[in-house]
Amino acid sequence: LSAQSFDFQYDHYSFIVKDLGKVGDFYADVLKLEEIPHPSASSGFRWFKVNGNSQLHLIGKDSVAMEHSKSVHLCLATQKLDEFIAHLKANNITFWDWPGKENAVTDRADGVKQIYIKDPENNWIEINTAEH
Repeated sequence: LSAQSFDFQYDHYSFIVKDLGKVGDFYADVLKLEEIPHPSASSGFRWFKVNGNSQLHLIGKDSVAMEHSKSVHLCLATQKLDEFIAHLKANNITFWDWPGKENAVTDRADGVKQIYIKDPENNWIEINTAEH
């Protein structure tokens, strides 16, 4: 079975959120993701295209017990990290390196740079410079 390939492609990541409007606007306005329609539901969801057919799905729920560990995060890669950091600073959005220092960048041993930001409900998002 180990030789079997199922040819997986990355499809989507989902966050459960309380304020779908506020959190959805963050992904649209700060991360500049393109919002796409949900195929059947007219409310309760906001979907965004990340790249190609990869997506981010926000699911609105009134009450959810959430633990916001930095180890659980969406990660987006860009070769424009410096421009993105300038965009964050211009919008007064704090970012952190992996150890937790504010407005700092982690330099991984493999040469990838990374930062972490939080959406309005404290879901962690890593932004890094990994090549794809």
